Amino acid sequence: GGWYCFNRENCDTRYDTMRRLMSSREWPATRVGTGILSSQPEENPHWWNANMVFIPYCSSDVWSGASSKSEKNEYAFMGALIIQEVIKELVGRGLGTAKVLLLAGSSAGGTGVLLNVDRVAEQLEEMGYQGIQVRGLADSGWFLDNKQYRRTDCIDTITCAPTEAIRRGIRYWNGIVPERCRLQFKEGEEWNCFFGYKIYPTLRCPVFVVQWLFDEAQLTVDNVHLTGQPVQEGQWLYIQNLGRELRNTLKDVTASFAPACLSHEIITRNHWTDIQVKGTSLPRALHCWDRSLHESNRNGKNPLKGCPIHLVDSCPWPHCNPSCPTIRDQFTGQEMNVIQFLMHMGFDVQKMAQQQGLEPSKLLGMLSSGN
Repeated sequence: GGWYCFNRENCDTRYDTMRRLMSSREWPATRVGTGILSSQPEENPHWWNANMVFIPYCSSDVWSGASSKSEKNEYAFMGALIIQEVIKELVGRGLGTAKVLLLAGSSAGGTGVLLNVDRVAEQLEEMGYQGIQVRGLADSGWFLDNKQYRRTDCIDTITCAPTEAIRRGIRYWNGIVPERCRLQFKEGEEWNCFFGYKIYPTLRCPVFVVQWLFDEAQLTVDNVHLTGQPVQEGQWLYIQNLGRELRNTLKDVTASFAPACLSHEIITRNHWTDIQVKGTSLPRALHCWDRSLHESNRNGKNPLKGCPIHLVDSCPWPHCNPSCPTIRDQFTGQEMNVIQFLMHMGFDVQKMAQQQGLEPSKLLGMLSSGN
């Protein structure tokens, strides 16, 4: 992950300030895998001994570009081609004998999974490896093309509405979207395929979607900035509505894990085992999904009993799930509990209790226990 840039100006800025996202020149020689990339069973109970390949992000094109550097364009955008080349190389290093290939990514990498998973499956089939089951795991890359809280002009990457940024980006990167999704939309409307709920129904490969209901990156592009000032009522309603909208888009997603937390990215965090939805942790849900795909390949049966894979929180506001990651005050760095956080967000206990038909003290008790 790491956002994108979509014109000469903001790519120049990105090159000056975040070089590691534009070039591999300054990358470290080694990295330690964390979360789902960890080789420690305590941190990664089900896949600690899997073969893992980490592909860092330097193409700034949401893994979709296919354009080389030219007279006209100072930068090359080759995200889609990088993935193809990595797959080609891995086939000679043992991938050819694999049973399952799980293409996983976070943030822009999560959207990249949605854009590339079917293309990877097709590539392997064309190379004669029909036996490899290709699956996707998209973390924090399921964005909404909703109305911003405050509309702003498309000046830089952060304030530009995602639809407009992607529309410009596709042209600049010569971005590729999967054929089946492209055919759903008119020419010039390919940007739709960067939004999870629009591309998901067109995908052939099974994909597990992990998405915080109150994703910080989504709130940023929607111009909701939670900066120490109490949130105004309009913002508070907007945030709750965002959770509702996101929950709706996941209704028909077979395998999903969506906690009601304010956060961004999870699968490579070392606390990824701690978050639960309806009593099930993310590694367990993924393991259930993995097993159910093995089983259904064998006999086409229903999901495994006691092994839930559609896990979406139903409580309505940020951090109403008690297993959410710790929140820190952006200015003081102090940890906050749920009640402090909600007060800080301008949450009106009296009014909320009234709306829910509860005593304020009962509501506070429910909040702190996370019911």
